[in-house]
Amino acid sequence: MIRVSEHRFRDASQLTNTTIYISEVIEEDYGLYIWPSSIVLAEYIWQQKDRFAGVQVLELGAGTGLPGIVAAKLGAHVILTDVENNSKVFENASRNCEQNAVDCKILGLTWGDWDSSTLDIKPDIVLGADVLYNASDFDDLFATVASLLQKKPEAVFITAYEPRSGHRSIEFLMVKWKLQCIKLLDAHEILPPEKLSLISSSIEIVEIKTL
Repeated sequence: MIRVSEHRFRDASQLTNTTIYISEVIEEDYGLYIWPSSIVLAEYIWQQKDRFAGVQVLELGAGTGLPGIVAAKLGAHVILTDVENNSKVFENASRNCEQNAVDCKILGLTWGDWDSSTLDIKPDIVLGADVLYNASDFDDLFATVASLLQKKPEAVFITAYEPRSGHRSIEFLMVKWKLQCIKLLDAHEILPPEKLSLISSSIEIVEIKTL
């Protein structure tokens, strides 16, 4: 079953709205529907719009692609990535790009694995919504983030996630991979009331850079 959800973003004047349409497939695959952290990260990107015009953006674990598509609407050059050989996720992400009239590149990228298609990517901003989900994936995730950030001294990783039992593992891995947290916000600090009502759990927004 496919449904199309609407995600509205208001300008500061609140006189105009931008609406993003996302196709979701109600199946077991995590990458085929929107997680609350994606809503939070997309709103944060919208509120930080001046940072995204003309920059190179790569989204990890993009799934439906909502945050990356918002970045593309703001003028970023976006690569949406998800685990390799996941054709259903890629087809749905492509559909979402098409129905929102954005030109995002879609690429298979499995955390911790590198090939010729990923070695030359030098993003200014790396995005990830709820990529801190399975603790068993954390090391590969941080290895990938560290490798991407090291290519540009000012590059930043922006992630929104629900704090779970792996919080200490995250702190340990940032030390291991020579990364540092430069900003930490709670979703309640940035969400408008109509979106805050959609979020039932605590979600944090974190910006991370290399040491």
